[in-house]
Amino acid sequence: MAADNDDYVYDEATGEWRPASEMAAAAAAGAEVRDASGTVLKDGDSVTLIKDLKVKGAGQTLKQGTVIKSIRLTDNPEEIDCRHDAIKGLVLRTEFVRKR
Repeated sequence: MAADNDDYVYDEATGEWRPASEMAAAAAAGAEVRDASGTVLKDGDSVTLIKDLKVKGAGQTLKQGTVIKSIRLTDNPEEIDCRHDAIKGLVLRTEFVRKR
């Protein structure tokens, strides 16, 4: 049950006002991670960059077409954790990758 001081959000799917905490929990449970073309991503997938990306802090640019293997999903459905030979702790936004 929602707390008395909880904000309410209009749920367009049901046409009801629901507690914001309940809506956030429902969104997190059903959130799918999708690439730039709308394909669902899962842990361990390989992706290809669709754009040249300057990597902050590394002084390096990852070129379009670079393959990133074995991605890991994060709590944020718009970001994936990646491993690249030259860059440790790489996090990419899903809008810049396409599943292989």
